[in-house]
Amino acid sequence: MSSNPEVDLQVTIHEKKLLQMKRVFSLLLLFLCSLPIAAQIKRSQPAPDFNLPDPSGKMHALSSFKGTVVLVDFWASWCMPCRFNNPSLVKLYAKYGQQGFQIVGISLDKDRAAWQKAIKSDKLTWTQLLDDANNQQSPTLVYGVTAIPTTFLIDKVGVVRAANLHGRELDAMVSKLITE
Repeated sequence: MSSNPEVDLQVTIHEKKLLQMKRVFSLLLLFLCSLPIAAQIKRSQPAPDFNLPDPSGKMHALSSFKGTVVLVDFWASWCMPCRFNNPSLVKLYAKYGQQGFQIVGISLDKDRAAWQKAIKSDKLTWTQLLDDANNQQSPTLVYGVTAIPTTFLIDKVGVVRAANLHGRELDAMVSKLITE
């Protein structure tokens, strides 16, 4: 504080404006990070295969799910939009899981304990895999994922039919693909 009240008032106003700008920037950044970005893999393309470990270390390939409709869900325990989306996926899996529909979660977590805790906490009973490899074969890179959550809906023969569907649109498409 200076001895000049006018200068003190200007500093306080400046600090308030700076704080407001930081808040707006933080909200904008949060919003932008939660938007799914169009990925490189397009509809009607064969889904690239991958082989990743589950929490126990057992390897799973996407190709082992052929014959079922698969939602590949890229997510992470630290991603709040992902975590907010998980209850709707739990409901979708409960509805269609016995009808030829599978979800394959691919986590981008670096902290295995946090990943496993999120799986348990969010009651994610479908296949969960960890993509912690930073190489050219990483599904995150191969699928062109630049933001999470990002999803790809794959039909029974292994072709990408949709990306980033949610809610009723996702439900309707899963229902349609199961009956094809």
